[in-house]
Amino acid sequence: MMSSTGWVWEAARLCLVAMFPFSAIDKIWHRKSALAQTESAGIPGGPMLLAAAIGVEAITPICIVLGWFDRPAAVLLAGFCVITAFLYHPFWAYGDFFSPSDASKGRDHFWQFLKNFGLVGGLLLVVFAGQLLTPAQILPPSTWSAAR
Repeated sequence: MMSSTGWVWEAARLCLVAMFPFSAIDKIWHRKSALAQTESAGIPGGPMLLAAAIGVEAITPICIVLGWFDRPAAVLLAGFCVITAFLYHPFWAYGDFFSPSDASKGRDHFWQFLKNFGLVGGLLLVVFAGQLLTPAQILPPSTWSAAR
C-alpha cells in the first residue's frame, strides 16, 4: 500500500512529465515540420537529433513515473530541456522583446525559455527529493570533498 505522500509524489511526477510523450508523438506525426525545427538550430545531423529527441521525450517520462532509473532519466530530461531552451528559444536574439506590440516573438520565446527551466527545477526535485530524501542522504557529506 502506498502512503499518502507516495501518491502525491506519483501525481507530481506524472504532471511534471505528461507533456513529453505527447510531444514525441507530435514529432512523429509531423516529422517534416519537426525536422525543419530541429535543423533550424544550425547543428548538423538533424534526422539523428530528431530521433534522439523523440527517444528522450518518449522513454524518460515512463522511467520517471514508474520509478525505474528515474533519477538518471530526470537528469537526461533536464539536460534536454536546458539544451532546447538555448537552441530553440533564444529570446535575446529578437529585437522586439521590449516592443509595446502584443505580437512579440522575443516575449513568446522568453516564456518558453522560462517554462523549460521550470521543468528543469521540477526534474531536479525528482533527482534530489524524489523519495523525500535530502541531498545529504543521496550523497553523504563525507563524499563532498577529496580532502579528509
